[in-house]
Order: sequence, then C-alpha cells, then structure tokens
Amino acid sequence: MSLWLAVTLIVAAALGAAAFAFIHAPHSLAGAPAAAPNEAAGGGLADITAALQALPHAALLLDETGRVAAKNAAAAELTGAAVGKPFAASFRVPDLHAAIEQVRDGADTAEASFTLPVPVERSIEAHVAPVEIGGRRYQLAFLHDITAMVRVEKMRADFVANASHELRTPLTSLSGFLETIMGPAKDDPEATQRFLEIMQSQAARMRRLIDDLLSLSRIELNEHMRPAAKADLAAIVRDVVDAGQPLLTRANVKVLIEVAEGTRPVTGERDELVQIAQNLIDNAVKYGAEGGDIAVRLFPGPDGTTTALSVADKGLGIAREHLPRLTERFYRVDATASRERGGTGLGLAIVKHILNRHRGRLEIESEPGKGSKFTIFVPVWQPVPAASAVAG
Repeated sequence: MSLWLAVTLIVAAALGAAAFAFIHAPHSLAGAPAAAPNEAAGGGLADITAALQALPHAALLLDETGRVAAKNAAAAELTGAAVGKPFAASFRVPDLHAAIEQVRDGADTAEASFTLPVPVERSIEAHVAPVEIGGRRYQLAFLHDITAMVRVEKMRADFVANASHELRTPLTSLSGFLETIMGPAKDDPEATQRFLEIMQSQAARMRRLIDDLLSLSRIELNEHMRPAAKADLAAIVRDVVDAGQPLLTRANVKVLIEVAEGTRPVTGERDELVQIAQNLIDNAVKYGAEGGDIAVRLFPGPDGTTTALSVADKGLGIAREHLPRLTERFYRVDATASRERGGTGLGLAIVKHILNRHRGRLEIESEPGKGSKFTIFVPVWQPVPAASAVAG
C-alpha cells in the first residue's frame, strides 16, 4: 500500500466518523440538529487533525481561501504552517501551490515534485486531493520526503564513478608489478621483495579509499537527519589524540590541547564527531612541519550558540586560490604529496558533510609559509523535539 493511499484511507475514516457523529447527534426539541454545520465541520477537522498526527510524513488540510485548516507536527516542522494562516505565506513553493490550485479548481488529484535547498537539500513529492467536510471543500496535501531514496540513487552512481576513477591507478600499478615479478624479476628475490612492499602499499591505499568512499556515502545518505544526542567535544578530541599517539610519536609531533572556560557540550553524533577530529588532526600531522606542534583549541563560538574546535599546524600553508575547493571530493593541492602521505582526497569532504548534518560550519585559514588552521563550529547541546531529530 502506498503512503498516499494510506493517507486517503485514514482521512476517509476520520470523515466517516465525523459524518456518523453529525447524523446521530442529539436533536433539539424543535427537531433540528443540536450542532450547526460549521460546528460539525469543526468536529470533523479535529478528527482529521488527530488522524494526520499519526502519519510519518507532512500532511495538511487547506480551506477554500488557502488557509491552513489542519496539519500534523511534521507539516509544521517542514513548512512552518500554522492553523488559520495562509499557507502560501509560510511555504513559498510555486510548483506545490500550482498543484493545490488545480485541485481547488476541480481536479481530482494533482502532484508536484520540488527541492528544498536549506538548511540541507531535501527532495519532496507532494500529492493533493479534494475532501469535503460539513458541506465545505478542502484540499488535502501530503508531502513525502524522498530525500533518502534520491540520495541512495546518487550515492550508487557517485560511488561507481569515483571508485572506478580513483582505483584505476593503484590497480594498474599492481598489475604492472605482478607482471614484472612473474617475468623479468622472477629470479631476483631482492627486486621481488621490493615490488611486494610497493604492492602492499598500493593495496593499503585502495583499502583506505574504499573505506572513505563508503563512509562518505553513509554520511550523505543521512545528511538531512539532524542528530539529537549530547556529545562532549573536548573528551572526543582527547580520545582521538590518545588513540593516535603511535602515529604522533612516529611523526615526532606533539598535540597541545587547550579547552577554554565556558566550552559547552554539543548536539551531535559521537562517532561522526570522532571522524571530524581524526581527519583534522591526521591532516595536521601529514602536512604540518615535521617535529612541530599541533595546537588544538576548544572554545565557545562568537555568538554563544556554538562550540568551536580549531586545529592549527606549522606546515607549508596553502595558497588562497585553493581554499574554496579543499572540501571537494578528491581535490588535492599537491596530488603526488597527498598520495605519498596516504591521503585519499576525501577527508575534508567527509568533514563538510558531517558538519552539514550537524548544522555546523567549517572555516579555513592558511597562508604559504605560515601553516594552516581549520576551525569547526557545532551547535551547543539542547534538547531537540522528536520531529526535529528526524527532519532537521
């Protein structure tokens, strides 16, 4: 059963209950119904509102003037609609309002598809149909969020395209070394050992690439769903630094952590915030000065609604023209150096999409010869209503 059919059946049941109540209502001594038609309609609207609240997606009822007569919590969250207010004033989507007008002018049903660009891109399918309550015509609009389905399809296409492109180089390298080992170098143990070590490195690179691609795909799939949990960003950073101590020791790098007074917990998913901290600190280790310190600082955001985490290195820095593109997939300032250091070109893209899901942001400051500083801002923790946790 489609969701639209389920909506129709639920509303029909609510209308049927309202009509039954009106027909069998107590009568006055004069023989007239005790409730006027408008009052009966009001009772029907109350029943419909209760029915709409049980639906998982946004649904609302509009009267002949375009005002909201009934809605559920998901509709209020998605559109900002308020009962008694003109729907067109709170939700300005021309395609949807055109579908509503078609039904108001007599069409049996109408459909519309549209995209909401903020706070994160969401894809919506709308179905509109007429209903009659107490002798008055209304338009029932059901807004189905198909973002997850659209993202799955995009994720599949992107994964195939990116994987085939990025895996081609290491696979070609592995194939060439195998041919060499089986041919000219088959009787040369020293050359074979050297080639096997290079092949191991290429295989490890492919594994990291696939892991990052899968991670990015999972994050993009849920990007429209805002987290609601409480997370201690300072504790997360300390855990990441402790876990990465062997890497820091090999690189002869020390991480200095400073937590400013007034730093508050954030609203977020711990595992994804761990990924952010790991990527930023790993990048500082890879591209910072060997033997230099990495300064990690946590502090309240400038407007008091966010907690900030900055990671600063003393590396070569990045030219200004590269900064806007650093969060693009596979964008590398120096592709050869990135690959030599084990980079996949996806780390900052992962950071960007996690921050999108958390309704946070990233700032990058860098100058050649002066190192780089990456700062994230994540909303401070506060209890989030259930509807917001689903749709953000």
